[in-house]
Amino acid sequence: MSALETRFARGAWAVAWRGLHVMAAKPSLIIPSLVFPLFFFAAFAGGLSAVDQAPNFDYPSYTTFQYVFVLMQSAIFGGVFTGFGIAADFEFGFARRLLIASHNRSAIVAGYAITALVRALLVWTVVTIVAIATGLEVSGNVGDILEILVIAVMLNFAATMFASGMAMRFRTLQAAPLIQLPAFLIIMTAPVYVPRDLIEGWVASVAEVNPFTATLEAGRDLIIGAPAETLLAVGVAAGLIVVMLNWARTGLRRAEAAG
Repeated sequence: MSALETRFARGAWAVAWRGLHVMAAKPSLIIPSLVFPLFFFAAFAGGLSAVDQAPNFDYPSYTTFQYVFVLMQSAIFGGVFTGFGIAADFEFGFARRLLIASHNRSAIVAGYAITALVRALLVWTVVTIVAIATGLEVSGNVGDILEILVIAVMLNFAATMFASGMAMRFRTLQAAPLIQLPAFLIIMTAPVYVPRDLIEGWVASVAEVNPFTATLEAGRDLIIGAPAETLLAVGVAAGLIVVMLNWARTGLRRAEAAG
């Protein structure tokens, strides 16, 4: 590893360690990340469980159907909540000190991405335990489960880059709604409650072109061992990463220019 790579790794780990330490020291910062997906899981998998009796609903288990949604949703919101932390760091002056101290400012973004991934992994663990306790059915093999996790990790990284770009442009917690709203819209206009074939109206049209649809449907097929368009889902997630990496990079440049 070159000296440049070593400095990058050290800088990223320093930012990540600080973020993880803050989460451990202040559990109130991680609780919203846990409550949000658990609320959705309880409301959808529990409150709407009779949906699987609807005509033409051919998915084996509604709990499993909604578990995949909550897993993917929490991947995205793990990045969103990290964006809130970045905005707070700028508002209270810590991020500016990071910019001054770091030779490679991209390491700062990488450190925040590590924090977002750890946050998401914690949420996934809790949600999975709750889902298993309430009837989660998994028919896919280990490879299928790993593919779901790869897609979820990619979504988490793309969302973190989007949230980072927004936070670094506005550098204030007042931008929180602007960070959260696009993520919420893209999530809720996918096939959330029923398979895409059963959706009607304008939501059906939006779901057809929504990039989240491909990743969600692939995950739902994989977990039951059905043929899945995994390459399409990975390709969509990779495309989002490319776009959002550029968004985060230009946001970082704006933050640097602002001092």
